[in-house]
Amino acid sequence: MAAQNLGRNNSDSSQSPLGRKPAPASDAPLCPGAVVSAATEPARDGSAWVKTGVDYDGILLTSFGGPEAQEDVIPFLRNVTAGRGIPDERLEEVAVHYRTHGGVSPINDQNRQLRDALAAELERRGHQLPVYWGNRNWHPYIVDALNDAHEAGAKRLLAIATSAYASYSSCRQYREDYADALEALQLNGEVEIDKVRQFFDHPGFVKPFELGLREAIDSILAELPELQPDDIEVLFTTHSIPTADAEQSGPDSRDFGAGGAYAAQHLEVSRAVVTSVEEGLGGTPLSWQLVYQSRSGPPSQPWLEPDINDVIEGLPAAGKRAVIVVPVGFVSDHMEVLWDLDNEARQSAADAQLAFRRTPTPGVHPAFVSGLADLVEERLDGTPKADRPACTGIGPWYDVCRAGCCENTRLGFRPAIAGLQP
Repeated sequence: MAAQNLGRNNSDSSQSPLGRKPAPASDAPLCPGAVVSAATEPARDGSAWVKTGVDYDGILLTSFGGPEAQEDVIPFLRNVTAGRGIPDERLEEVAVHYRTHGGVSPINDQNRQLRDALAAELERRGHQLPVYWGNRNWHPYIVDALNDAHEAGAKRLLAIATSAYASYSSCRQYREDYADALEALQLNGEVEIDKVRQFFDHPGFVKPFELGLREAIDSILAELPELQPDDIEVLFTTHSIPTADAEQSGPDSRDFGAGGAYAAQHLEVSRAVVTSVEEGLGGTPLSWQLVYQSRSGPPSQPWLEPDINDVIEGLPAAGKRAVIVVPVGFVSDHMEVLWDLDNEARQSAADAQLAFRRTPTPGVHPAFVSGLADLVEERLDGTPKADRPACTGIGPWYDVCRAGCCENTRLGFRPAIAGLQP
């Protein structure tokens, strides 16, 4: 079977790196003449788009992770916030979101489904590529998935992170985690890992949002026939991040303006979705904006705004009678979607007496799974940039992250793979 069923490692050995989040890597060593750490030979020279195909041994599907029992919640949140000195009593303020769902985040089960769906799609296309799944912050960890791949004989892996946009937390931090796992397992120089490009504007990622928005509009107008499309406000929402981190997103060679590549990519994807849906409505214009959610920093630290709940509160004064929330920043319905949108944003809409719809995330939509397989084939075949699909003028994004891309403003640049050394 192509999909690998990874479970929790309960090793009692204090020396084993398995079953735990590895320590940060001390280095990401380069092969002689290479400028990209741990890369396969075609990617070692740092070309933005790799033009030579690679015969990979497997796919490394990686995600954020989430607890699957009440006793997991605080240890999981300690992993997420490691190094920040946040006491458990403050973590309990966030833990309630998980505890109201039995201590279970849906993200792990969704990733099991995605792993199996991607493996099946690759097999359907004639690729015998095992899909190994591991998480940044909970079982199974990336180090466990990498160990399973290595024990199966894999030498060349292609990584996919379940995060579509450019920023520290959605791209570079995963690349750091790959370096951490390689060092923890002492596999530097033995296992090579490339990473697919950020897929924010790949049609396979964008299409489910287009379909969801059109369905939500039709649903509201069918339920409330007295409304017109201009009575509806469409809010494209994504996770807020510190403004300083947003401004560091994307390579420093490109000026994306305020909010960096992170904000620019979300805006362009939202615009692409709206344009497609407007065409399907015969050119009827839609009122829309990009908003942010789930900020967690101190009030003194600037984060990207406006907040979704503040915007919803002001919609009646703007003449709106309904709101459609499109979670364009999210791949699946994890806790920030279930709690912050299906709970808090829905309540904000009810308080404002607005009809409310929240569209689905891509999840395991066939278009999304097919799009991920397309990204794998780009690297198997060495597809030229000109032949790679993108729904915005920003992409297609880079196979090898550029120098100076997505620095963590608090920690600086740590060892990472699949990118030029900053």
